[in-house]
Amino acid sequence: MSMINNQLYWEDVTEGDKVPSVEFPLSIYRLVVEAGANRDFNSIHHNSEYARMTGAPEMYANNVFLQGMWEKTVREFIGLEGKFKSLKGFRIKTFNTAGDTVVTKGTVKKKWQENGENLIEMEVWSENSKGVSVGPGSVVAVLPSKEQLEKTTSK
Repeated sequence: MSMINNQLYWEDVTEGDKVPSVEFPLSIYRLVVEAGANRDFNSIHHNSEYARMTGAPEMYANNVFLQGMWEKTVREFIGLEGKFKSLKGFRIKTFNTAGDTVVTKGTVKKKWQENGENLIEMEVWSENSKGVSVGPGSVVAVLPSKEQLEKTTSK
């Protein structure tokens, strides 16, 4: 698969391609800052003692943070000209706790054209030291094509 200017084009994608994984170390600092940034002030996301009182093993990443991990992973793969069309099957299976590292991965499952759009479907999931922690789910994205690029640059 080749990329021009860090942009993935539909013609460069093959079913079975791996979406490069991205690691997210979950430090206490990162969890506290993230909880504040998305205004999720529930103590389970930034207070270990409180989280343990609720049955969690430790403070843990919230839904918005975990979805952001999927978005960063897919965005780095599809490039800035790619567009997210849908996200399905985002299910948290286990806690993603302070001190662990979440690794988000994916695989291209399908490639097709429909209604003038160049589409790919990726299976995406997150893993931590306990195994798969989120997903697997499906992300569909629209990619630009080299043919469209040639038409716009030859004018």
